[in-house]
Amino acid sequence: MAACFASKCSHVGRSLLGGLGNNAYGLWSTMQETTCSNTFCQLRTFVQMGTNLKVVDNSGAKRVKCIQVLKGRKKGARLGDTVVGSVKEAQPNGKVKKGQVVYGVVVRAAMQRLRRDGSEVKFDDNAVVLINKQGEPVGTRVFGPVPHELRKKNHIKILSLAEHIA
Repeated sequence: MAACFASKCSHVGRSLLGGLGNNAYGLWSTMQETTCSNTFCQLRTFVQMGTNLKVVDNSGAKRVKCIQVLKGRKKGARLGDTVVGSVKEAQPNGKVKKGQVVYGVVVRAAMQRLRRDGSEVKFDDNAVVLINKQGEPVGTRVFGPVPHELRKKNHIKILSLAEHIA
């Protein structure tokens, strides 16, 4: 949408400033593009070290900061990958506490992922489900949509706990 908005800005500017010289139009369009890109565009990247992740299970944690991506990925984690994180926010009576180091599976990522049928899936936020060292979920419920790509990564238990599979 931001790309569409930026292109509409430049078309409007071209029609309004059509009679002016090229220098005035060039100055106005570069100013408008930086304004459009600063206010509306959002850069979508991999889940990497330092990324704040939302926890979407009932384990007691609310926010987790990614410490390390497992499985040797250079760029970062995508859907179904395991990350190590530190709990930044937690509920008072939860199973996990603030400052605890936990494992998590990325179940929602803001970066798009192509599917075999040509479609792509992407979410509005980055979210994880906390797991133990054996790969079993810590919580007993998973909130929100979960992509079916987790089946390929052998996270069947997370899919069975999810309320909606995308």
